[in-house]
Parts: sequence; structure tokens; C-alpha cells
Amino acid sequence: MGMKLKILGDVELTKDLTLLLVIGGLYSLSAALSNTFVNIYLWKQTGEYSDIALYNLAIVVLQPLTFILAGRWAKKIDRVIVLRIGVIFLTLFYVAVLMVGTSASKYLLLLGSLLGVGYGFYWLAYNVLTFEITEPETRDFFNGFLGILSSLGGMIGPIAAGFIITRFTKFTGYTIVFGLSLALFALAVFLSFSLKPRPAKGQYCFKRIVEERKHNENWRLVTNAHFFQGLREGTFLFVISVFVYISTGSEMALGTYGLLNSGISFVAYYFASRLIKKSYRKKAILIGGILLYVAVLFIVWDVNYAKLLIYAGLIAVAYPLLLVPYISTTYDVIGTGWKAAEMRIEYIVVREIFLNIGRIVSILAFIASITLFSAERSLPILLLFLGAGHTIIYMYMKKVQLPAT
Repeated sequence: MGMKLKILGDVELTKDLTLLLVIGGLYSLSAALSNTFVNIYLWKQTGEYSDIALYNLAIVVLQPLTFILAGRWAKKIDRVIVLRIGVIFLTLFYVAVLMVGTSASKYLLLLGSLLGVGYGFYWLAYNVLTFEITEPETRDFFNGFLGILSSLGGMIGPIAAGFIITRFTKFTGYTIVFGLSLALFALAVFLSFSLKPRPAKGQYCFKRIVEERKHNENWRLVTNAHFFQGLREGTFLFVISVFVYISTGSEMALGTYGLLNSGISFVAYYFASRLIKKSYRKKAILIGGILLYVAVLFIVWDVNYAKLLIYAGLIAVAYPLLLVPYISTTYDVIGTGWKAAEMRIEYIVVREIFLNIGRIVSILAFIASITLFSAERSLPILLLFLGAGHTIIYMYMKKVQLPAT
């Protein structure tokens, strides 16, 4: 254990902290195996940007609606049960994908809705458990190490999936990959039974925490920042993988893209979690945001695979720089907010609502642009506009004032 602690930092690994990291790691590996390739699976069936956008829109609409319900249930029953429900819905998504097979494009909204509901339950519970299980002094470590696990999953998943898919004819490889994801989520459900039960009590005051934005300047700033985070993520989460596939026509190339991105990200998350101290958080968010916008400039005109690989490398450095201090600051703002201990679930729900409103606006803007204009003409302008989202985050986060510790 001594050596382990030395590698990870001087942090005491409790059973629940370790389990939460392992479940997060399994989720990341499963998502890395399949999520990117679901979009390509659908693209190969329809070849329409609008269909991919509708599938992703269903996800981001159902996700915040589920968050509101999941928050109520987490307050009335147990957040570990809510986590389990989320993972079960995610397994159902893969069961559905396997069942409908090459007819998946006919069930875009159903599949997107299943995934959105799964994400809603899973992330509400996971974020609340993160808030409860970590302390202010362990949050940078936890967020950084979870980033390392996500990067490891991102290194193994896409290249393995790309290899499997290209080794089999037609859609057989996709079936194997989605089956593997199903198995990983089933394992996550099993492991969740080892988490200590965390029953909740008290009233569910969702509307009151929305109104808290009027009374708490830090909370208003953080929620506004999350809207702009979502503004970039909504479209960029799916359009980049389609760009890679269009540029190369190869799932293996997409796997290589994922490997490069996650390999660099793995190293960046390790250093970000160890080196970004509280006093450097705002500077790190600024640098990360600027780098993320610079990366966009490589993919808006004359997109090719080489430029996409440069983009992958840049965002792999930028995201850890931005997200590790950004997430930690967000939890600190919640932790110092009105009735934080009693209302932590409501704070998490409201944060996710703003994030997903940003994603919804992003995808609606994408659908509008490709419907009203040709994709070739409208997408570069749209990506330049939406790509500024993470840079704008700094404009809000720099004004956050936390009490000295």
C-alpha cells in the first residue's frame, strides 16, 4: 500500500473511494469501447448528419429530465440504488442495440432515450457519491485519478473496438463490441452491491436551489459556466468521430485517434492532478480553455486525418488542465453553499440541468444549421461559435471567490 500511495499521492484509499474509482473506470472502458462507434454504426446505416444529431438530442433531453427524477429518488431512498438503476439502464441500451441490429437507425429516439435515462441516473448518483466520499483535500486527487482511469479506458477501448470491427465482415464486429460493453456494465452493477448503503432524508428542494442563484454569486457563476461547457460538448461529442470516419472510411483510424488522444490525456491527467494546486486553478482553467479553442481552428477548414490527430493531441492536454481545477472548484462552491450538506443532491441536479441545457442548445443549433444551409458551408462557422464554450468558462470561474482554507 505504501508504494501505491506514493504513486497516487498521499491519499488514504477507503473501500468506498476505491470502489467508486473502479466503477468509474469500468464505465469509462465500456463507454470508450462503444460510445464513439454507436455514432458510426448509425452513420453507416443512414449517412445523415440529422439522424446522428436526433439520436444525440434524445440523449441530452432525457438526461436532465431523468436527473430531476433521480434527485428525488436519491433523496427518498438510497443513492447507491440510484447508481445501480443507472447502470441497469445503460446495460438495457446495449441489449436494445444488439436486438435491433442493423435496424438501429429506425429506433434512433428510443436508443437515445434509453442512454439518456441511464446517464441521468448514473451521473446523478456518481456525482453525489463523489461529493460524499471525497473531502476538499482529496477532490483534486479523485478527479485527476478518475481522469487517468478514463484515459486508460480511452486508450484500450477505441483501438480494441476498431481492431475487432475491422476484422469481421459487415456489422459482426459491432455486435461483439456492444456485447463486451454490456458485460462491463453488468460487472459494474455487481460491484455496486459492495458500496456501503447511503440512505437519504429530508425534503427535495430542487426549485429552491435554482433560486439560490439569486442569493449566491458563486453558484450563479458556476451554473452559467456549465451552460457554456454544454454548448461546446453537445455537438463536439459526436461530430468529431464522424469527421474522422468520413476522412478515412476506417474504424481502425478512429481507434487510432482515440488511442492517441487518451494516451496523451493519461499523462496530462496524472500531472494535472499532482501539480495544479488551489492557487493555480484559475490560471489552469484559462490556459485549458484557450488551448481548446486553438484546437478547433485545425478542424474547421480542409479537414483531414492529420489535422484531426493534431486536434486530438491538443484537447488531450487542454481538458485535464481545465477540468481538474474546474470540477474541484465546482464541488468547493457547492460545499460552501446554503445548506450544502442537506441540499447536495439538489446542487448536483441543478448543475447538470445547466450543462444539458447547453448541450440541447448546441445540438438544436447544429440541426438548424444543416437544415437551413449545406453542411459544408454552415459547419465551419457553427464549430467556431460553439467551440468557444470552454474558453468562456474562464470568464465566469475567474470571479468565483472561495473562503481561504
